[in-house]
Amino acid sequence: MVKKILITGATGLVGTALKKHLLNKGYEVNTLSRKKSSDPNNFVWDIYKGTIDAKCIDDVDSIIHLAGEPVADKKWTDEHKKQIIDSRVKSTELLFKTIRSKPDHQIKSFISASAVGYYGDCGDEILTEESPNGYGFLAECCKLWEDAVDQGKKLSLRIVKLRTGIVFSNDGGALPQLDKSVRLFVGSALGTGKQWIPWLHIDDMVEMYIYAVENVKMENCYNACAPFPVTNKGLTKAIAKHLHRPFWPVKVPKKAIELLMGERAEAILMSNNTSAQKILDTDFKFKFTDLDEALRDLYGQAPLKRKH
Repeated sequence: MVKKILITGATGLVGTALKKHLLNKGYEVNTLSRKKSSDPNNFVWDIYKGTIDAKCIDDVDSIIHLAGEPVADKKWTDEHKKQIIDSRVKSTELLFKTIRSKPDHQIKSFISASAVGYYGDCGDEILTEESPNGYGFLAECCKLWEDAVDQGKKLSLRIVKLRTGIVFSNDGGALPQLDKSVRLFVGSALGTGKQWIPWLHIDDMVEMYIYAVENVKMENCYNACAPFPVTNKGLTKAIAKHLHRPFWPVKVPKKAIELLMGERAEAILMSNNTSAQKILDTDFKFKFTDLDEALRDLYGQAPLKRKH
């Protein structure tokens, strides 16, 4: 029997790629959106008004919950920070309320996005899923988000939370922002440049969500990051090499970043040296474990010659 999956946040970077891949694999896909569309499998909700078309979960086996306001695209005013949290927490609560309203539902699994921001800024410390919740706005947001998702256990749902790092794609997200300065010939490290950046190729991110749906032994939280994180300096140098642009040894001072971005600088300067061991232990196979290979795939270049 073909499984039906409900995706929230299906118009985002990961959601768009995930929906396409699921359909190609023969899944049926429902989506939740703020706007009506001509797609008969798209349903409308308004998380701030608490309204939802409950038919969105009819015959659905699993929910993949990706909805949430972008974190780094606007100034972190008190109002926007509330939106960032509410878009994640209230959307989760509304989904569970809808599930409770239909005792004959068929939903078994609830796979939710989370973020490595859960750990806060941890320097060089190796972070496993057992590491404690950190400090700062992003850590607070992720804790509230995951706590809301965990309420699904009371509905006897299998809960999986993927704590995602920076997803690399040509279609949006962080990479076009990261490589902008490099393309303009002013690529250099940010802050100390020593902060660890957990990254993941979009193909692996999509496969990981599908793997979490299909592998019923997976439960609770997993770091959704490639096995080898890199420093900000290492990443910027790698991007410069692939784009055949210079990398300048002068660092962009932390104060300058904070002046430009305000409190959002936390998202840029945070160091997360995450371990991927738990997801590897499930036998998940990464397509891209090496940063050079991932960038080569995204930038569409011939293999770089290795130095002997």
